[in-house]
Amino acid sequence: MTEEDRVFLITGASSGIGAATARHAAKAGFRVVLAARSIDKLAALVEELGGPDRALAVQCDVIEFDDQKAMAAAALDAFGRIDVVLANAGVGSTSAGIENGDPANWRDMIRTNFYGCALTAKVCLPELRKRRGHILLLGSRAGRMPLKGSIYGATKWAVTGLGHNLMEELEGTGVRCTLIEPGMVDTPFFETPKPDALRPDDVAASIMYAVSQPPNVSVSEVLVRPTPPTQS
Repeated sequence: MTEEDRVFLITGASSGIGAATARHAAKAGFRVVLAARSIDKLAALVEELGGPDRALAVQCDVIEFDDQKAMAAAALDAFGRIDVVLANAGVGSTSAGIENGDPANWRDMIRTNFYGCALTAKVCLPELRKRRGHILLLGSRAGRMPLKGSIYGATKWAVTGLGHNLMEELEGTGVRCTLIEPGMVDTPFFETPKPDALRPDDVAASIMYAVSQPPNVSVSEVLVRPTPPTQS
């Protein structure tokens, strides 16, 4: 089996880390399934990655279980298999701290960043078990350190816990599970550019590093941080 036979499914694929990972995966020879809430944003990426023979766009709101089940079914209908999954969809905080935070935004982060991630795992694991595949969860450095009043950080702590618990559940199945934990990334999350942050391609390269390891090697966690600016 070659990479050209394998299928890489990505949630939150319309921009940022998701879109960058899709490009890296396609370059490595994978067929890709691109899931996002707005399917219109995926049309150009599908064409860039080789058209419908190589890429599939699926409309999916990850907080909706029916959408996630339909996403997995669409991938199987189009390509017949799912080998690698990146649970990447996420939303950021609109205001800092708990006292001044927006509870509606908290709900969105909890449902998207954690619940949606768990649903992606649930709907894809039966096929990943068949293929002895690989699931990657997009966590964060914020899920490894305290941040003042950060609900976003708390959702990523939850993803860290989910990842380690999933590793235990999958022990002995041949399915690999990896937590990807980037520091600050210059993505559409932020309204202003972050010149000293990681780029989406940097994180995508880390993801492909974990995916490219031989079957006897399981990379459990990848913590990737921007190099601090050189002091003058």
